[in-house]
Amino acid sequence: MAEENKSNSVSKFTNLEPNVAAALSYVVTPFTGIVFLVLEKEDKFVRFHAMQSVLFGIASYAAWAIATALVVVVIGILLVPVVSIATFVLYLYLMWKAYNGEEYEIPVLGKFAREQINKR
Repeated sequence: MAEENKSNSVSKFTNLEPNVAAALSYVVTPFTGIVFLVLEKEDKFVRFHAMQSVLFGIASYAAWAIATALVVVVIGILLVPVVSIATFVLYLYLMWKAYNGEEYEIPVLGKFAREQINKR
């Protein structure tokens, strides 16, 4: 069961009420938790919330990083086949155009290729 705040006095280290200091330890977790861990030496209520803030902050950043990595991997897994197929189809199309004697310009690349050829 959760321990209730037994201290109702203003902390001599932070000059804040314990409930205010405990709540503020979560504002920019885990950084404010670290600040309150360093500043508050005696009030176990504040120290508990400061430590929990640090642990929660680290865990939430880790979860965010894992979720972001998974999204990148999933999108990559979904996009690789699409890009591969599209590239192969364009490759075949360009071969067909060249075989039929046509100069088909791929947007951006075709213009650059033409400029490079015309320099000589």
